Amino acid sequence: MQVVNVHKRKIKQPIENVSVLFNTIATNKDAIWPVKNWPAIRFNEGVKVKSKGGHGIIKYTIIAFEEGKSITFKFTKPDGFIGIHQLFLEIVSEKETEIIHEIRMHTSTFRASILWFFVIKWLHDALIEEAFDNVENHFMEVKKIPRYNIWVQFLRNRYKRKPLLTKQV
Repeated sequence: MQVVNVHKRKIKQPIENVSVLFNTIATNKDAIWPVKNWPAIRFNEGVKVKSKGGHGIIKYTIIAFEEGKSITFKFTKPDGFIGIHQLFLEIVSEKETEIIHEIRMHTSTFRASILWFFVIKWLHDALIEEAFDNVENHFMEVKKIPRYNIWVQFLRNRYKRKPLLTKQV
């Protein structure tokens, strides 16, 4: 199954301000990743090319990194996820920046397709929107609060009790 998943958010701040937040990804001072509600994103050698890591069951290797501008990952897990995802910033105007997250992959097994379509896609979309809220909230007085649809709530509750992808014995 071919997967193209794109999230975009315009932030009413110059790229220089948003880049400061971008540079905190996967650090102890991460201002983007919603670590209060999701597994933290971590890398074995920090944020640099060839560093391996991920979050929860999603694992990847950093294949490109431009400080304050973009980071590209190649999936290594779950099995059957073949492709990349990336997070990057684009200048809209002197006072506005767009933050973009894209997944471009295909699933190579039936199990990976089912996992993506019924589980990962939903959790991923909620996580990315919450991360974008964190960026926006950094510059706002009135903060956005995460709201999960009923399917995401179900999945989050389900996998708190039983970790995702464990085999039944």
